[in-house]
Amino acid sequence: MKKIALIGSTGSIGVQTLNVVRNNPDKFEIVSLAGGNSRERFLEQVKEFKPKIATLIQECDVSEFTDTEFYFGDLAFMNAITRDADIVVVSLVGFTGIIAVLDAIKKGKNIALANKESLVVGGELVMRLAKEKGVTITPIDSEHSAIWQALNFDFNTPFNKIILTASGGAFRDYDVEELQNVTAKDALKHPNWLMGSKITVDCATMVNKAFEVIEAKWLYNTNFDKIDVIIHRQSIIHSMVEFIDSSVIAQLSNPSMELPIQIALSYPNRFTSSVKPLDFVALKTLSFEEVDNAKYPCFNLVKECAKKGGIYTALINGANDTAVDLFLKDKIKYGDIYKALDLAVSSYGGNFDGTFESLKTANDYAVNLIKTKFGV
Repeated sequence: MKKIALIGSTGSIGVQTLNVVRNNPDKFEIVSLAGGNSRERFLEQVKEFKPKIATLIQECDVSEFTDTEFYFGDLAFMNAITRDADIVVVSLVGFTGIIAVLDAIKKGKNIALANKESLVVGGELVMRLAKEKGVTITPIDSEHSAIWQALNFDFNTPFNKIILTASGGAFRDYDVEELQNVTAKDALKHPNWLMGSKITVDCATMVNKAFEVIEAKWLYNTNFDKIDVIIHRQSIIHSMVEFIDSSVIAQLSNPSMELPIQIALSYPNRFTSSVKPLDFVALKTLSFEEVDNAKYPCFNLVKECAKKGGIYTALINGANDTAVDLFLKDKIKYGDIYKALDLAVSSYGGNFDGTFESLKTANDYAVNLIKTKFGV
């Protein structure tokens, strides 16, 4: 029985993680839950899974839960990273996730990671500390799970190239001119996946895929020139690895986050799942295309920041978080997301000194800059 601390239980990944636990009650146990602002959903989760520890941002009446200890506050989730947890699932959205990851590492807990910012912003810091503490970080992203599986679950397996696949998001069939008038509602119509709003917009801009390039660098200890990205509309091949002999191993399945979540929790074992098996005859074709740089300017800007390293990924992360939030609230246009990212990375004068504080300073600078620039 593997004991799980779930940090970010009310979001898309958190809810699907609980589905995996629900389907495997003899294999997994929830020992703690940390929720966000979805109070009703969270309390239903507490009622069902009966964790020892539960945390929420906003305080509320929990007198009916006599067997669960509650904590409240912005950083209350740190109380949910408990001593008896075998693995900590970090599915918080945004910069706060880095705090959870670093705390889990310091407590010597293995991590199933669904928070991109942890490696996008703090990859150097996180991986260095994880190595010092002997902590394993397993990926929940479908793409990185695919790579991990192709490497036979060994992060040290030599390879020639990583090939990340991308659906192209909601606007893959739009031309550049059409993108001038798209709305948040349009961006949320992902052709293949059902995810949270923020990551769905990031798929439309392909910022999400550029972030995955950065994650790949840190997870697989590689260089950017060994990471390629291609458009794969069907989202059946979740990513591939090319080896020195030119052979390529790919992981295929119908689009579902259940598989990467379950594998991150069940490793080194595989369990049955509710994911529908592939029907190869019905698929008929699998297609591949180059990334259209004119259509996805944010994708290239993030990759440029990644190559510069240091403080730049913290800046672009903070700018992107803020700009996407404004776009979802219909306060800025789609094209303003790129302008926000470019503004943040071109105007900051600080440096990365290897500390979490310097990353947070840069992230906060970008957040405040974009809010001020766009009149929030």
